[in-house]
Amino acid sequence: MANQASPSSAPFLSGRWAGRTVGITGASGALGRALTKALNAEGAWVIALSHSPPPQAQTTTDEAQEWVRWSCGDELQLDSILKRVDVLLLNHGINPGGDQCPATLSKTLEVNALSHWRLIQQFEAIADQDQNRDQPRELWVNTSEAEIQPALSPGYELSKRLLGELVSLRWNNRSATQRQTLRLRKLILGPFRSNLNPIGVLTSAFVSRQVIWQANLGVNLIIVTPNPLTYLLMPLVELIRRVYCRSLRVNNLRDR
Repeated sequence: MANQASPSSAPFLSGRWAGRTVGITGASGALGRALTKALNAEGAWVIALSHSPPPQAQTTTDEAQEWVRWSCGDELQLDSILKRVDVLLLNHGINPGGDQCPATLSKTLEVNALSHWRLIQQFEAIADQDQNRDQPRELWVNTSEAEIQPALSPGYELSKRLLGELVSLRWNNRSATQRQTLRLRKLILGPFRSNLNPIGVLTSAFVSRQVIWQANLGVNLIIVTPNPLTYLLMPLVELIRRVYCRSLRVNNLRDR
């Protein structure tokens, strides 16, 4: 960790997320840094979860208060951290571009989908075991607009579609009691400038502000994109998945 302080030792800040601890994966990327800055402005205590080393020193209040290094496949090592987190924002990923060799596809699926899936299950279990909270925990998953739109990267699109389907599956299979302990939000984000996409139309700062604004409004399906079709298609896709999943469901092993 880059900082050994705690939320209780931080100066008082007002804001929608004041006093809440937010863990962000992919925190060293453009969007991760922008979300950290936006959530800090809202009073949150941010824990950066990243494969990258921490900054040499925390020089501004725009940076995460804590920095935890981890790698995909080591999700269980984050268990003690996740138990402290009120909001977990899954944002890590890679973009292989046009590389479609088996090794690259396997790595892309592992990073962009399967590691997310393990963290989703892990955080769900933590939330289900800790029901005596004033506010439910929250899980935000960045599946990207590539879930339903081309992204000029077949491997990236495949991994994001898989992740989007998995999130929708959990969305539609959590019981009413479970929904009271964990609120699930999906982030559908259009092309923004980053190391993964240097020609993105939007800025990461604009996207992060829109994400927080919509979350403050209580939106669960958060969409930020210049493409108007996504605002029409994504809710329709989620409705179709909801009907499909619920019509075929014969049991729910997590409802116990």
